[in-house]
Parts: sequence; C-alpha cells; structure tokens
Amino acid sequence: MSPPGRSQALTPVPFKGEGSPVSAAIETPALRAATPASPWPVFRVASVATFLVSLDTTMLFAAFDPLRHAFADATAAELSWVLNAYTLVYATMLIPAGGLADTHGRKRVFQVGVALFLAASAGCGLAGSVGWLIAARVLQAVGAALLTPASLSILLAAFPQSRRAVAVSLWGAVGGLAAAVGPSAGSFVIDHYGWPWAFYINLPLGGLALWRGASLLQESAKAGVPRRVDGVGMALLMLAVGAVTLAIVESDGPTWSRLQLGLLGFTGVAAAGAFVAWARKAQAPLVDLALFRNRTYGYVNVATLAFGTAFSMMFLTFFFFMMKVWHFSLPQAGLAVTPGPLLVMPTAIVTGRLATRLGHRRFLVGGSLLYACSSLWFLLVPGIAPHYLSQWLPGLMMSGIAVGLVLPSLSAAAVSRLPVAHYAVGSAVNQATRQIGSVLGVALTVAWLGHAALQRADFNAVYLLHGALALLVGLLCLPVDTKPRAAPP
Repeated sequence: MSPPGRSQALTPVPFKGEGSPVSAAIETPALRAATPASPWPVFRVASVATFLVSLDTTMLFAAFDPLRHAFADATAAELSWVLNAYTLVYATMLIPAGGLADTHGRKRVFQVGVALFLAASAGCGLAGSVGWLIAARVLQAVGAALLTPASLSILLAAFPQSRRAVAVSLWGAVGGLAAAVGPSAGSFVIDHYGWPWAFYINLPLGGLALWRGASLLQESAKAGVPRRVDGVGMALLMLAVGAVTLAIVESDGPTWSRLQLGLLGFTGVAAAGAFVAWARKAQAPLVDLALFRNRTYGYVNVATLAFGTAFSMMFLTFFFFMMKVWHFSLPQAGLAVTPGPLLVMPTAIVTGRLATRLGHRRFLVGGSLLYACSSLWFLLVPGIAPHYLSQWLPGLMMSGIAVGLVLPSLSAAAVSRLPVAHYAVGSAVNQATRQIGSVLGVALTVAWLGHAALQRADFNAVYLLHGALALLVGLLCLPVDTKPRAAPP
C-alpha cells in the first residue's frame, strides 16, 4: 500500500465490447487502497519550492538600492545583472529542464533542483563582490529551472483530471503571490538584517521542502531515453536576449557608443532569427515550434512575454517612486506595496474555480484592462507630495486584483489544450517566456530610472509603456479559447 499523499497512475479500465463499456468510475477495494487519501500534501511540497523560486525572482527589486551602497564601485547597469543573469539563465534552462524531468524522473530532478537552489542561495549571501554574486545567481537559476517544471508535473500526476484545472490555477497563484510579495518581504528582511538575508531566507523553507519531498513524493515518471540537450539553441537564445538586454541597460551610460549599442541590438535580433531557423531544422530543438501550432498556446505565450515585461516594470518602478520621489525608507516602501499583493491569492483562487467552467478568456481580457487602468492611475494621480491613501492605494488595489486575474490564468491557459505528455515542456516554455519578459522589463526600468536623481516626470514614460503592454496582453488574449467542451455522447 502507498503511504498517504503519494500519487500513483491508475490503469484505465478497458471496454468489454462496442456499445457496452465498463465504467472506469467503478471502485474495487484494491483500487481504493491504491488511491492516495489526498493530493494536497504533494501540492504543499511542490508549492513551497515554487514559492521560493518566485519569491527570489522579485525580492531583489527591494535590494537594488542596498546593493548599490554595498558595492559602491559597481554601476547601475552592472547591478542590474544581479537580477537579469538569474532570470536569463532561468528562462533558457527551464525548457530543457522540462525534458529532463520527463526522462530522468520528476522527483529526482525536483530534489536535485531544490538542493542546488539552496546551495547557491548560501553562496549568494556569502558573495564578496558583484562578480561572485552574479556567478552564484547563475547557479541558483539552474536549480530553480530544474525544480519548476518538475514540480508542476508532480502536481498534475497527483490530482485526478477533474481537479487539475483548480490545482494548476492554485499552483500559478502561489507563484504569483510569491512574486508579488517578494518586494515587500525583501524590504523588511534587507532593512533589518542586510541584503545577504534576501538569500539566506530560502534555506529553512527550502530545507523543509527537500526533507518532506524525499519521503512524501513518489516518482511520477519512469526514466526514459535521455533527451539530447540543445546546446546550440540555448546559446542562441541566451545571446539573443542577453545582447538586447545589454543594449537597453547601457543605452544611457557612457561605456558604449551608439554604434556599439546598435551592433549589440542587431546581434540580438540576428541571434533570435538564427534561433528560430535552428529550431526548424534541429532534430531535438530547445523549443519545439510545433507547440505553437496550437492557436491558444501561441497567443498565450506572446501575451505572457508582454505581461512579464510589464510585471517586472511595475514593482521596480514602485520602489524607485516611493524612495526617490516620496522619500520613503525601504521598510516604508515595502509596507506601502503590500496591500496589492495581498489581493493576488484570493483573486486567483476565485478565478481558477470559475475558469474551470467558463474558460480563461474573460478573466485575461478583463484583468489586462484593469491593469491598464492602474497604469493610467499612477500616470495621472500621484504627485510629488505623499498622499498614500488617496493617491496610491486605489491604483495598488487595481494592480493587485489584475495580477490575480491574469498571472495564474496565463499559466493555466498555456497548457489547457496541450496533450498531457507535453505538459512539462509546454509549461516550461511558457514560464521561460515570462522570465524573458522580466529581463526586458528590468532592463527598460533600469535604463530609464536607474540614475541617482529622479523627478516625478521621469516616471511618465514607464507608466505609458506599462499601460500599453497591459492593453496588448488583453488584445492577444481575445482569441484564447479554453472553455470546456461538451463531452461527446
């Protein structure tokens, strides 16, 4: 008998004859014994690890100014790579990690990923220079990429088909909540204990997930033929995103000339074209372009890229505005951003339940429009004098509800029409797309707002672009169709 919480694949009951099927719902004593009492312990283990990854992705938004003081010799562009090196490597490693989980065992890859993430977190906290910190962040990103698609695959195997939509929505909501509360939690921790504790905080929770996962999780995939890792595709994707990102963050600095920046941008675009061409002809490409033949999947991924860009712009801009225009302290700024993130989880839970019956389109489009309204609010209402309750809180509440509507719905809609065998890789591509958007969002924000002296007018361009991206997300989600189809008679 399997201990409670472990998931087992059930063998489908075959048809005995045409026109007289045997119902697969008939339970035998043996079947009842093999069925786990509840899949929620598995959900908790998988979600704790995913929570830490998402938390770490955004917590350093609050650390940007403290890192600038800790490493006084580093430029704003160099410090931006503490954020972007992580997200760039995480994005490109997510896709092969999905295949590794399917072929080498999801539990095994999950456990290795958690262990590597924890070791690298300790290395980040001990780093004595920006270079070492960036190197440790790269290693941390590899661990995060290994555990993320494996956690979703483990989750899907633990839940029956009828409850997977809710489980995936909740899984996405946990990640969305962590990403949302990361800046506020980071500001509290960093102000009281120093920036290294933005990384040390991962150790107790991650250790708990590693310990519980070893005894609770059951391998949900048999080891298969190892898939070839597409090193050429990974290199081309990193070069494409990295070159464009570097061109953006250095656009306002004295280090690079206009000609050099133009060549960097051209290199990134050319590498992106080469990546697509390589994916068309490679036997085992990093991204299987056949996934994008699914209309919903294609539109959702482009929308995810735009939303990921807007999401990272929003939080980094919040901290710049609070600390540079309203002159809040770091803890005050973190507390000021908290009410919005607190709305993400309850909104996502309600959305996930309703989307099971109604589909995701209305929530994606409505949430995107609300997100655009929050951008318009921040563009027009807050002035140079701090009036938090009347000028900031309403816009923050709109953005929190909007993130709860859109972020988990994008994750769930991306895999809703894919075959079960493609869940891990399909989800990995979607998550990687969001991370690439995050890299671009950080680069744009640092390029516009990374200098020391900021005026209220400096934020207008950021809010305008943020609102335009939100509207683009809504437009791209209009063709999305995830409404449950009627079962054939």
